[in-house]
Amino acid sequence: MFESLSDRLQDVFKRLSGKGRLTEKDVDEALREVRLALLEADVNFKVVKNFIAAVRERCIGVEVLESLTPGQQVVKIVNEELIAMLGGGASRLEHAAQPPTIVMLVGLQGSGKTTTAAKLALQQRRSGQRPLMVAADVYRPAAVQQLITLGKQLDIAVYSEPPGARPVEICTNALKRARDIAANIVILDTAGRLHIDEGMMEEVTAIRAAIQPHEVLLVADAMTGQDAVRAAEEFNKRVGLTGLILTKIDGDARGGAALSIKAVTGVPIKFVGTGEKTDALEAFYPDRMASRILGMGDLLSLIEKAQETVDIEKAKALEKKMRTATFDLEDFLDQLQQVKKMGPLSQLMEMIPGFSKLTRQAPELSGVTDQELKRIEAIIYSMTPQERHSPQLIDGSRRRRIAKGSGTTPQDVNQLLNQFRQMQKMMKQLSTGKIPNIMRMFK
Repeated sequence: MFESLSDRLQDVFKRLSGKGRLTEKDVDEALREVRLALLEADVNFKVVKNFIAAVRERCIGVEVLESLTPGQQVVKIVNEELIAMLGGGASRLEHAAQPPTIVMLVGLQGSGKTTTAAKLALQQRRSGQRPLMVAADVYRPAAVQQLITLGKQLDIAVYSEPPGARPVEICTNALKRARDIAANIVILDTAGRLHIDEGMMEEVTAIRAAIQPHEVLLVADAMTGQDAVRAAEEFNKRVGLTGLILTKIDGDARGGAALSIKAVTGVPIKFVGTGEKTDALEAFYPDRMASRILGMGDLLSLIEKAQETVDIEKAKALEKKMRTATFDLEDFLDQLQQVKKMGPLSQLMEMIPGFSKLTRQAPELSGVTDQELKRIEAIIYSMTPQERHSPQLIDGSRRRRIAKGSGTTPQDVNQLLNQFRQMQKMMKQLSTGKIPNIMRMFK
């Protein structure tokens, strides 16, 4: 979502870092480009104005103009002000002192409330909670059935009532059910509308008054830009929000909603939806998001994803194989499967510091996609166990058989084998202390 903005900002900072000393004119020229980049990213005009003023005030001070590395100081200031714009520190979900914790989800139709309810329930269960999802959207066709289906897929309890029940009664009865089954977090999936209307607001206000939820979270579609910001303002005035969940943050929109919404509404972003799968919901960290926008990566999030999916014992065994250069295609296949569990490859690459810069120097690196990984996986699956352990056995006839079995061409199989040999060679160099060229290693 922030790719275009990130590229623009990095170009500005690259020019600044090339100057030995900065003048006030240099700062103003750079900030003019930063302002244009933010406006083109659909960031709220007032937010941009305040952001540029805050950055300029600090940039024309002693800490920058008299610094030995003025370009780096400007980046540091922009990073800090971006973090402030995004909300400062991370905002956690508030849990009740006396369970169950009640989380009420509100928002417009199409923002992804029902799917987000399931994602949040799954995340809470993984953190040790016992969730109950409540199907309180009685208006959208199949909304109740959708939540029940998601509950069955995830093995998470869902409370629903027959058609004709009123949402306030459904939510009240759901709390009784939560106590009966010892659920300690209740997630209410309330109804949305195609637009904000009086009836919608009256209903969510009535549920809020009757249930007294500990959290009222607006689920907003980040792809709708400033419309999401306006919806957040209206909901906050009428209902009183405690937090925001931005969905579709992995989309190709300009990202202005994510950068504006906290500054405009004063309501913190608590979670972001990063994909369609039920595990694609992340806690929102302003500092990590700012780092990614500035092209500095997000190693903490990458490490957390790895910790959730990587088998430690397998990792230790793999490390030993890499040190002794006995890594084979069976190990490579296992690594591919673990990487796939961590999420889309494009998102993982964004978390590596400097990778966006690297792809500009070598555009072919950005072409590695999840589809490419599936193709590689299919080729390896078409090999016999013996061939995976000893790729040197694969001759012309075997290549043709593997290609036919995987729906690829002999050239594709040959390319994979060549790349694998290069990788083995690189590992051998590493094991002997010889560090290969970084560009070649990434390729």
